[in-house]
Amino acid sequence: MALPPEMTRTGAQLGRKQWAYAFALVTSLCFTWVFTYGLLNVLNAHFQTVFGITKLQSTYLQLAYFGAYFVSAPFAGALMKRMGYKKGIHVGLGLYSIGAIFCWPSAKFEKYGGFIGSTFVMGCGLSTLEVAANSYVTVLGTPHYSAARLNFSHGFPAIASFAGPLIASRWFFTGANATSLGTVQWVYLAVAGLGIVLNILFFFFDLPEIIEDSEPDEKNEVAIVDGPVPLWKQYHCILGFVAQIAYYGAQVTVASFAVNFFVDQGVGINQSKASELLSFCQITFTIGRFIGVVILNYIDPALLLSFYGFCCSLFCLLVSQLPGYGAIRCLFCLFFFESICYPCIFTLGTKNLGVHTKQGTGLIVMGVIGGAWYPLAQGALADRAYTQRSYLVPTSGYIAMTIYAVGLVVDQARKRGFSFRNRNELSAKCAAVADVSLSLPGDAKGDLSSKKKVFGDEFIGVV
Repeated sequence: MALPPEMTRTGAQLGRKQWAYAFALVTSLCFTWVFTYGLLNVLNAHFQTVFGITKLQSTYLQLAYFGAYFVSAPFAGALMKRMGYKKGIHVGLGLYSIGAIFCWPSAKFEKYGGFIGSTFVMGCGLSTLEVAANSYVTVLGTPHYSAARLNFSHGFPAIASFAGPLIASRWFFTGANATSLGTVQWVYLAVAGLGIVLNILFFFFDLPEIIEDSEPDEKNEVAIVDGPVPLWKQYHCILGFVAQIAYYGAQVTVASFAVNFFVDQGVGINQSKASELLSFCQITFTIGRFIGVVILNYIDPALLLSFYGFCCSLFCLLVSQLPGYGAIRCLFCLFFFESICYPCIFTLGTKNLGVHTKQGTGLIVMGVIGGAWYPLAQGALADRAYTQRSYLVPTSGYIAMTIYAVGLVVDQARKRGFSFRNRNELSAKCAAVADVSLSLPGDAKGDLSSKKKVFGDEFIGVV
């Protein structure tokens, strides 16, 4: 049962203060999955020491975490379509807190299986939050700036991404904590408390319910919509799901083995220093994201993603081949060019989906399943060969993402001509329809089918 019209608004109907309030409120959710993800990356190396497991076995955490995304993201999209964003957020925060609480006995009794199960529950909650937050920010304004808006939304929480490695460098890998889980249990208890506090705050705050199609009147006027096109025919979304699998798998596995990579380079770096270097890599990532926000206001997102994808492929290949500090420097460059990739794939994949926005968002979020099996592949190679050589595995993911981005650039150039600039497609189509309407016979000016004959399938919502 969909929400009644009187309970929903479009992004354009919100005042400036109300828009900023809603944007800030939803952006706060990003801290939950960014911090948890950053913490997860350093637990791989720590659990190898505490539990005496292999690099491959340590990646079961990523398998549980991102496997949960694949399982729960479709249900999250359906839940929010039926109940709205706010109730979906409550469900996500509840699962997140429950999973974090159960990490306490897992750490207390040193049960690796308990951590895997608890991580799966947390992943279910976080996938629900990510579907809610990303789709909400995407429709909270004009599609013209959706990529920049989502990058900006992810920019501030990205600060939390280096908090996990920094905590680990200070408390996980030093003194008695280097071989125990005493500190880990307290960290996860704090994480559970954060989830509970956020859930209480969202209960009392008024979050405007935004409908998916933010500009329905304008889109109908230019014949962009004539009844919803089935989601399975939205090829930019389907292929975006594939690209997200490839990219996110590469991003996750690059960070998951970074501590092992730094230590194995043979330049005198221990685990504590390696974790600190990983936090610096995440700072580089955060800086890159804010720079990307500025660039995306001017450069076409698909074109910029193509360039960044090429750079990611090149630097990841160099990481796997160069010796010593040369490879370490390339890893920092890789983190910089990763910065805008996820939000750009997300906004390009969910662009112009209209009533399918929440389901499309769930599909793209499901793409993080790549984070479950890419680390398994790299871990298996790292156990059999050198950790550095295993970085050939994520290189393949960056190449696949680049192919998707280049394909979008070619498709856009074929339909509307090549452009470096980030164009407002809706305004351009409105102007084009207005011009053509003047040249049509009187009876045809208001005829939707006449516009379709002139403009073809481009005005049916397919990018």
